[in-house]
Amino acid sequence: MSIQTADTQVLTELRAKQQTMWSSGDYNKIAAVTVAVNETLVTQAAIAPGERVLDVATGTGHAALAAARIGASVTGIDYVPTLLDIARRRAAAEQLDVDFVEASAEDLPFPDKSFDVAISAIGVMFAADHDRAASELVRVVRPGGRIALASWTRTGFVGGILGTVGRYVSPPPGAQSPVRWGEEDVVAGLLGDGVEGLGSSVHTVTQRFSDAEAFADLFITYYGPTHTAAGKLDDAGRTAFRADLVAHANSFARPGVIGLECDWEYRIVQATRR
Repeated sequence: MSIQTADTQVLTELRAKQQTMWSSGDYNKIAAVTVAVNETLVTQAAIAPGERVLDVATGTGHAALAAARIGASVTGIDYVPTLLDIARRRAAAEQLDVDFVEASAEDLPFPDKSFDVAISAIGVMFAADHDRAASELVRVVRPGGRIALASWTRTGFVGGILGTVGRYVSPPPGAQSPVRWGEEDVVAGLLGDGVEGLGSSVHTVTQRFSDAEAFADLFITYYGPTHTAAGKLDDAGRTAFRADLVAHANSFARPGVIGLECDWEYRIVQATRR
C-alpha cells in the first residue's frame, strides 16, 4: 500500500468516526448555545441580499437561516443527515428557501467559483482533513468573493472542554486539533495563496446554566465529543471526567452571578478569494 493510499484510508476512517460521534447524543440540544456565534458571523461577513452563500458544516442550520433571512441565496452542507433534517424543518417553518445538501467539508459537490461567500460557524474546524477542507473552501468561492469562519479558540471555554476530552480519551489516528482553526496564522496557512486580505477578530458569547453540574450533565448527555468520551470510560473514569468538566466550568464562572454565567471565546477569520 502506498503512503498516499494509507493516508487516504486513515482519513476515511477518521471521517467515519467523526460522523458517528456527531450523530451521537443530540446536538440539537447543544446547538442553541451557538445561535449568537452564527448570527455574528453572518453580520461580520457582510452578507447582502442576492449573494450566493455556502454554509459549510451547517449542522441544524443557524448560519444558513440567518443568511437566508437577509435575502441571500443559501446552500448548507453537512454530513450528518439527522441534523440536516432539523435544518430543513426549521427553514420550512420560517418559509425560507435554503438548499440543504448531505456532503462533507472535504468534498463539496459544487463547481469551482460557485459562490460569492463561504461561511462556517463552529463547523469546518471539526473536519477530518483540515488541508482538504480549506482547499475546498477556496475552490468554490469566486475571485473577489469572501470566506468567513468562526472557530472556538484553544484557550477559550470550549477549547478547554476539548482539552479535557483529550486527557481522558486519546484522539483517533490522523486527528488534528480542531482549535487550530481558532488561530489566525494557522488558518492563513490552510487557505494559502488562494486568498488575500486575511484578518481576524476575537469575540465572546455569554452562556448561562443553573450551575456547573448542569452544564457538565448537559454536555455529557448530548454533545458528541463529551458524550462519546464518557461512553468509553468506566464508572470511575466517568465520575472523574464529570468532575473535571464541573471544575472547568467553575474556573470560567463570572463572580457574583446567580447560577453559572461564563464567556465562551471564538475567533472569526475572514479573507478575500484572489
